[in-house]
Amino acid sequence: MTVTFIFNFLNHHQVLVADEMYKLLGDDFHFVATFVRDPSQLKGGVDYSARPYCLLAAEGDDAAVEAHRLNRESDVCVFGAGNLNWVKERADTDKLSFEVSERWLKKGWRNVFSPRLIKWWLLYQNQLKHKPFYRLCCSAFTAGDDVKLGCYRGRHYKWGYFTKVGDFSVEAPKGVSTPGSATILWCARFLVLKHPELAVKLAARLKEEHYDFVIDMYGEGVEQEKTKKLCEKLNVSDVISFKGNVPNKEILQAMRQHDIFLFTSNRLEGWGAVVNEAMANECCVVASDAVGSVPYLISEMRTGLTFQSGNLDSLCDKVRYLLDHPEDRKRMAKAARRSMVEEWSPANAAQNLMRLIDDIRNGRDVSIQQGPCSVA
Repeated sequence: MTVTFIFNFLNHHQVLVADEMYKLLGDDFHFVATFVRDPSQLKGGVDYSARPYCLLAAEGDDAAVEAHRLNRESDVCVFGAGNLNWVKERADTDKLSFEVSERWLKKGWRNVFSPRLIKWWLLYQNQLKHKPFYRLCCSAFTAGDDVKLGCYRGRHYKWGYFTKVGDFSVEAPKGVSTPGSATILWCARFLVLKHPELAVKLAARLKEEHYDFVIDMYGEGVEQEKTKKLCEKLNVSDVISFKGNVPNKEILQAMRQHDIFLFTSNRLEGWGAVVNEAMANECCVVASDAVGSVPYLISEMRTGLTFQSGNLDSLCDKVRYLLDHPEDRKRMAKAARRSMVEEWSPANAAQNLMRLIDDIRNGRDVSIQQGPCSVA
């Protein structure tokens, strides 16, 4: 059986699962990159296009011809966003196919005026609706948005962005900033949608209540200076440190060394792969319930805690609980890592995709009960 992924680029979002698919299928797996390579899409400056399964369809006539052949003839194709012409070509074949997508309605019904959404909706209604096309959801809210748009009802399966899950050893004890204090980590670009001000307001509440803690904030962005000024205004500069941008390797190490990871983004956050990383590195997550990955990855009180997006009281309640119950915090952190290793790893995603394909092709109910490729 031949399986071909057709995406804009082979970047850090796809490469780990693609590697695992190649392990399973060998030369029967292909990845077609439909856009010319863009350095801005390369995480850490790494170009993955030398992988033996990667075909650069936009960078040579021969490659383009082969890519279109694969699109027409592969037993299964998986499409990323922005490849409608390839989807149209595939739809004429009546072969099994999947579309991968985050949610369409991040901004609510305002998004229905998006030309990109309109083009896709018309394609779905006119060509895909009665074809063997299915949806792989890179957000827990994708299925709901699709159903509102009259698309893919009953054909949604969980998917996501998959990060490396490997062995690790904690190289420094918890509480690296101030021995004895509970350590809290916030890591994101300083943007409005990331709500860095919630971490600062949380610090003010906790300090007023005489908790012993520190918050380390990693990243840079347009809201950083405003956030620093808020720290001064609320008199929490003594418990908040701004660490700036550091290599991803150092962020992963920081996750291993901190007790709690805060993820405060709003509904504009499509997936939020940093949640995967924190869970895999055994840092107990408190995350906004509006983030795409969170309803999939976090089981309340088992693998982490969620708070009502934008609600400071809700955030404070959850963090306060973890500070008051360190044993529960440690238990959840360990369970979170297990879920990343056993369910949400790139290897398991690839294996589950093959199981899902087999189930669909043989007319069976989906055999995957949880994790990637379970019913969304």
